[in-house]
Amino acid sequence: MAEFTLRKTMIFLEEIAHDGGPSGPARQRGAIVALVKNPFAGGYVEDIASAMDDLKPLGLEMTDKLIAAMGGIEGIDGYGKAAMCGEAGELEHTALWHVPGGYSMRERLGEALAIVPSSMKQGGPGTRIDIPLGHINAAYVRSHFDAMEVGLPDGPKADELLFALAMSRGGRIHARVGGLTVDQISKGDGLR
Repeated sequence: MAEFTLRKTMIFLEEIAHDGGPSGPARQRGAIVALVKNPFAGGYVEDIASAMDDLKPLGLEMTDKLIAAMGGIEGIDGYGKAAMCGEAGELEHTALWHVPGGYSMRERLGEALAIVPSSMKQGGPGTRIDIPLGHINAAYVRSHFDAMEVGLPDGPKADELLFALAMSRGGRIHARVGGLTVDQISKGDGLR
């Protein structure tokens, strides 16, 4: 069992009333990040896949905290995830977040059919990362293509991983470039 000792979490919340155009219903975006010890930092380990199971409790805990901070599940219709390793880690260590990060949100949000958009990178303290956002039931809903930038001034340290989850209510403010709309979702395949 891999040890991912939690050092800290931080929650980011924003409400967007307008983006240079007329005011309308506010859009809410939220993210939570966690800094954990990277048990694989500093050397190559062949078999790391089983560590995804060790991260599932963290994924559920972060999901629950973010949903609570956003005022509950009602209306959350966008999500995404990201991960960053410190300089002693490797990019493959961030891929450990795919299952525990994505499936925790899908489990808690109920009917969520679309793949959870993801980004990964390597960086040090203060490095920012964009968490891509997409609609929870249809990946082709253009109004929900977005990103939320997060980062911490003191991490990730060389031997740490930063894991991030993001959720949103509503599409981009003033979305008007066409494509599949929310009311056209067929809820069949997670794409359309």
